[in-house]
Amino acid sequence: MNWRGVRAIFGHEMTRFFRTLTQSIASPVISTVLYFVVFGAAIGHRIQSVDGVPYAAFIVPGLMMLTVLQQSVANASFGIYFPQFSGTIYEILASPTGWAEVTLGYVGAAAAKAVFVALLILLTSFFFVDIRVAHPLWMIAFLVLTAVSFSLLGFIIGLWARNFEQLQIIPMMVITPLVFLGGAFYSASMLPPLWENVAKLNPVLYLISGFRWSFFGFADVPVGLSLAAVALMLVICLGVIRWIFLSGWRLRA
Repeated sequence: MNWRGVRAIFGHEMTRFFRTLTQSIASPVISTVLYFVVFGAAIGHRIQSVDGVPYAAFIVPGLMMLTVLQQSVANASFGIYFPQFSGTIYEILASPTGWAEVTLGYVGAAAAKAVFVALLILLTSFFFVDIRVAHPLWMIAFLVLTAVSFSLLGFIIGLWARNFEQLQIIPMMVITPLVFLGGAFYSASMLPPLWENVAKLNPVLYLISGFRWSFFGFADVPVGLSLAAVALMLVICLGVIRWIFLSGWRLRA
């Protein structure tokens, strides 16, 4: 493992993040405040609590997971796409770094950014609601595993995309709808039985459910299934990335 190469890629990506730190912080904080105003204040008057948890507190894990998924995919996809767009990807491929080092550098930086922003949202939520984390270590574990898994997915999207439109289409048309339909702002148990079963076909539901369990101690699906869903996604994405680098697909054009 070429750790010097990993540090170089990771450091470059984190430097780019900290150069726009104000923008990186202001956007999620403002979005979180708006979500609390719209969902916590407006809808919270109609839905007082969910399983004994005040609705304003109930949506905090969903807000964090929404941000993690969006930030992970966006950071990882743009991080690897821009070298392809500028032509510097060939310098990376020609350097003494393998696919594992390149992936670890870009994905590690993207996941670190997403976790940082998610924790920032958690701190912001303390100004609006009284919330306590029942299982803090599991909360961190779910947060990191989800950030890494979706950063890997974003990395694949960045390798696949041929223009900025393709770079945005999957996050906008697939991932964001799955998050909103995956119980980010409601519990699947609140749905009619038929639609509850349909909702359980959404893989994002398992991620949000497990993450919410770490806060409040209850979940829509067994926690073991949530961990299995994250692990399966991580393994599949790693396999796809390894195949891309070994076959040269989208890299030799």
